[in-house]
Amino acid sequence: MTALRTQARHCFTLCFLFYFGTVGSAAQAPTSEAGQPTPDESQNVAECCHGFDFSKVPPVRVFPRLGFSPNLPSGPGYYSLRDMLIGDYREGPPKFPYAPISPNAFPFYDADFRYLDSPKNTQHDWADVLHRMRVGDNWLFATGGEFRFRYMHEINSRLSGQSNDYNLIRTRIYGDLWFQDRVRVYTEFLDARSHHQELAPQAVDVDRADLLNAFVDVKLGELAGYPAYVRLGRQELMLGSQRLVSPLDWVNTRRTFNGIRGFRQGEKWDVDLFWLQPVLPDPSNFDSIDDEQNFAGAWITHRPDKGVFRDFYYLYLDNNNAVTQLAGPRALVRAPSTTHTIGTRWFGNRGRWLYDAEGMVQLGQRGPQDIVAGAGTVGGGYHFAQLPMNPVFWVYYDYASGDRSPNAGAEYNTFNQLFSFGHYYMGWIDLVARQNIHDFNLHLYLYPTKWITFWTQYHMFHLDSRFDALYNASGAAIRRDPTGRAGTDVGNELDLFLNFHLSPHQDILVGYSKLFAGDFIRGTRPGQSPELFYVQYSFRW
Repeated sequence: MTALRTQARHCFTLCFLFYFGTVGSAAQAPTSEAGQPTPDESQNVAECCHGFDFSKVPPVRVFPRLGFSPNLPSGPGYYSLRDMLIGDYREGPPKFPYAPISPNAFPFYDADFRYLDSPKNTQHDWADVLHRMRVGDNWLFATGGEFRFRYMHEINSRLSGQSNDYNLIRTRIYGDLWFQDRVRVYTEFLDARSHHQELAPQAVDVDRADLLNAFVDVKLGELAGYPAYVRLGRQELMLGSQRLVSPLDWVNTRRTFNGIRGFRQGEKWDVDLFWLQPVLPDPSNFDSIDDEQNFAGAWITHRPDKGVFRDFYYLYLDNNNAVTQLAGPRALVRAPSTTHTIGTRWFGNRGRWLYDAEGMVQLGQRGPQDIVAGAGTVGGGYHFAQLPMNPVFWVYYDYASGDRSPNAGAEYNTFNQLFSFGHYYMGWIDLVARQNIHDFNLHLYLYPTKWITFWTQYHMFHLDSRFDALYNASGAAIRRDPTGRAGTDVGNELDLFLNFHLSPHQDILVGYSKLFAGDFIRGTRPGQSPELFYVQYSFRW
């Protein structure tokens, strides 16, 4: 029966390509810590396949653990609402590349469906025919994508004093074509729309019919037994904890770049070198780069043991745009500037105890001023594996420096969060950035069933410098008291998050957040404490 299904899938593939004459993309499956198939699976794949051995294509990157990450459920049970309704009681988590939760931090081009090639595979899905499609002996093709709808209800939206009810709709369709392991052509379409906003849509809300990714990978050769590639074109970039470099999945448009990247992914060591320019979403025209910004760097990841990540990195950002935020006596000059960031991150566990630490130092030049800034994170957690609902609890402290004398003095001290996943780390209302901030925060994960995720965060925000600004998730200054009399107490934020995993392809996410305004917000402009309620449906295939 398995052989017949495999043959049917390959026949469908040929008919699909003959009829449509186009391309698609690859995805993700059970992998070792090195991102390669387990030895048994590699042997199975090699035995079942003719022509070129695609068992190590694509060379999938091990997904790094984000900060305050959960320990996913394991063992026998129902892993989706669909499993429960049809009585599919599984011995362990299903082999499926997409996370069993609505927020999807990793890019589609790193997904891995190689388990479908194994004749011993017993897990089948209606969308299998879209992945691992063989064309002759040397070509591999796949396609997939995502549809996402989110309803947003915001009170005191963006600290404007107004409420804002609106819908965000996003569609992504990707395509991936490989010639052996030598050349890859990957494209990903994006359409992002906003409806019924009472405030003007933000730049990250709308981008009609554009390209999120459009790159070519070329294999340069082998480095210490693992392939090294160069990537040219439009590409998303996700590195380490994503505190500094992230595709920023929460926003409707996601973040992408144009440029060149060289990378090698191995069993213990990954190396990335890149030079890129940010792509600016344009709702009316084809997106183009910001040619006044150049972003380059080197990122090395070491995984000495399973679940342990050690990052070492250097990042360079040259921003020649003239950027002034706020107005009048509150104005802040942010650029032109040249910023060098040096950092390291250590994440892992000792038994059930979890740890996460990251430190970043910034040097450079902003006009006549020397940049001297820094940021740091220290977190510890515990996995209560023997308790009901699989609890994981984390305690964190985040710090990012602010400027004691904005627009004056010999030094500039405001940390630049670069291209951060601020929404994930600094509160889901998006009013706080990793800039001029102290944040003591707590996190708790619970699983009432294996297909329901409950997550709560609590943040206590204080400015580092009372003379510097409060920056929102995009890094824009939104409030400042030049006299410092408003103090440093931004407020406390509660975030509640409930995800229902309906099937391998579908999730519903419901969330509520409230920022209890502190003296700083009340002192700069009185108003109601901001609140956010949202419902999101996502479908991935």
